[in-house]
Amino acid sequence: MTGTQESVLLDGISELTTNDEANGGRVTDAALVIEGDRIAWVGAAGTAPAADRKIAVDGRAVLPGWVDSHTHMVFAGDRTAEFEARMAGQPYSAGGINVTVQATRAASDSDLEANIERLVAEARRGGTTTIETKTGYGLTVVDEVRAAHVARRYADAVTFLGAHVVPEDQDPVDYLELVTGAMLDAVAPLVSAVDAFCETGAFDESATRRVLETARARGLARRLHGNQLGHGPGVQLAVEYGALSVDHVGFLADDDIDALASSWVEGMRGTVATVLPACDLSTKMPLAPARRLLDAGAVVAIASNCNPGTSFTTSMAFCVATAVLQMGMSVREAVRAATLGGAIALGMHTDGWLDPRGAPQLAVGVLRAGARADLQILDAPSVAHLAYRPAVPLTHAVWKAGIREI
Repeated sequence: MTGTQESVLLDGISELTTNDEANGGRVTDAALVIEGDRIAWVGAAGTAPAADRKIAVDGRAVLPGWVDSHTHMVFAGDRTAEFEARMAGQPYSAGGINVTVQATRAASDSDLEANIERLVAEARRGGTTTIETKTGYGLTVVDEVRAAHVARRYADAVTFLGAHVVPEDQDPVDYLELVTGAMLDAVAPLVSAVDAFCETGAFDESATRRVLETARARGLARRLHGNQLGHGPGVQLAVEYGALSVDHVGFLADDDIDALASSWVEGMRGTVATVLPACDLSTKMPLAPARRLLDAGAVVAIASNCNPGTSFTTSMAFCVATAVLQMGMSVREAVRAATLGGAIALGMHTDGWLDPRGAPQLAVGVLRAGARADLQILDAPSVAHLAYRPAVPLTHAVWKAGIREI
């Protein structure tokens, strides 16, 4: 390879998951060349070009870094007691969010930054290279702006979630006016998308529709929490308003699945169904019907939903193993959902997407020439070991934008 940036050859790859249809999504006995912040070449080991430096992978598997498309990492406080009560039989309700809201409002900026920095580092050690995170634990103009600023320093995508829950001291009508007015005005320059929790105990169909309409009018992408606690309008609203994704989706009627599948007309932009298996387990809710979604032709993503109340994990590997062992997904389907699926859910699967600083970026979730060099090496010969050896820390090395971080 030639050029002004050093090239690095990863050689001796037993199994390379590319998510690239050009090579069937997987290459065995493979090699890969990184040049600068991007992938320069992918192919069979015996045909690899020369590079400035060579790293022997020694029969390990290589795959894209995890793309965690749904997290809530800007928070303070602890909800262990709530978790223990839930494990003892108390049902989950959206109202527990207010506990975190109070703790987050009381925390300093440095406390919030220290917490998200710790969580991002933890996620990186587990192979995650792209992270979306949301506001939503401030729920005042000042605190939502503060959360967005903190998130921009550590996450690859930032979403405004002022419509998370109505604060305990607020009138619902007045709060909706605030969320879709002054709060959105203040936060909009700092985020790329708007989310809402469309659920009993949070925001009903009318309020959610108002949030989505306002976001669309402002030119911001839409996302939605939907169909988590029971059947509801979330999926249908997400598809109607062209949301990038609708997340949770534990309770789906046939027409919800049909709507998600049919939103992808000839492969064009549709709404991703993002499943959150760690959250389903923690809240003792039914696991999302990933198999039905895939069989219908919907696009599925897997994310951690890292948050202090219902899914306090950054382990995408755990979520992948759960999807395989309990949700009917094959290993390759689950890995694709946790990498390329997440990238599609964030609009990051093609070149030119903008990071929180407004800088254009290369495609993530795929390993092909020209994509961003975000990848992980497993201490295993194939991705099957992610489910074959669940809960075993298999991440051996991690590159983000061509820089080895682990």
